[in-house]
Amino acid sequence: MIDLKNLNVILTGATGGIGNAILDKLYNLNANVIATGTNEEKLNIIKAKYKNVNAKQFDLSNHELVEKFVNECSEIFNNKIDILINNAGVTQDNLTIRMKNEEWDKVIKTNLSSTFFLSKNVIKKMLKNKNGKIINITSVVGHTGNIGQANYAASKAGLIGMSKSLALEYGKKNIKINCISPGFIKSEMTDKISDSYKEMLEGKISMGRLGMPEDIANAVLFLSSNLSDYITGETIHVNG
Repeated sequence: MIDLKNLNVILTGATGGIGNAILDKLYNLNANVIATGTNEEKLNIIKAKYKNVNAKQFDLSNHELVEKFVNECSEIFNNKIDILINNAGVTQDNLTIRMKNEEWDKVIKTNLSSTFFLSKNVIKKMLKNKNGKIINITSVVGHTGNIGQANYAASKAGLIGMSKSLALEYGKKNIKINCISPGFIKSEMTDKISDSYKEMLEGKISMGRLGMPEDIANAVLFLSSNLSDYITGETIHVNG
């Protein structure tokens, strides 16, 4: 049985569907969690529901504040960060010839660059403890591409290459870095798409249905636990 008691976890993007499912499982398995998001209303819901979770409003795209944020988390955790889960991400979809510079920049900055700077600063803390795990949530479109998502696909593909590089750099220091690549997951976004398009998506999935946020959370728990201690630089595909 997985037990994450006494493990200190930073979780970004905790207010979204996948993030909330991850948070719920971490909480129920006794992890100490600092959960971040940008939506104050949703963070207040987290604070009310999870009494021992430290919910912090933080805009990851402000890279100048990342080091300060990590230092604050480290102080809360008595200088021991065990796990970083980079789940936060944004989309700014558009066909390439119509894509504005700011649409490209925002997605790359939030999804890829922020993950790099967070990882960089957390790794500095993990090196002192000679132990740690980083789990990056990428996407199926980082492997396949997708119409209207050149920026998003590039950011998610970049996460995979970056994670492999970090795994090579810090494996001997007992720091494991892996990715989880969700397929099409039931969410607020997929709830808004037409029934015909949803049927088309489900037709491409061998199991014939969209995944659930809990499916991604279960993979996160595996990589967070000691069951995955000899795995690094890998991507687990959760896509049905």
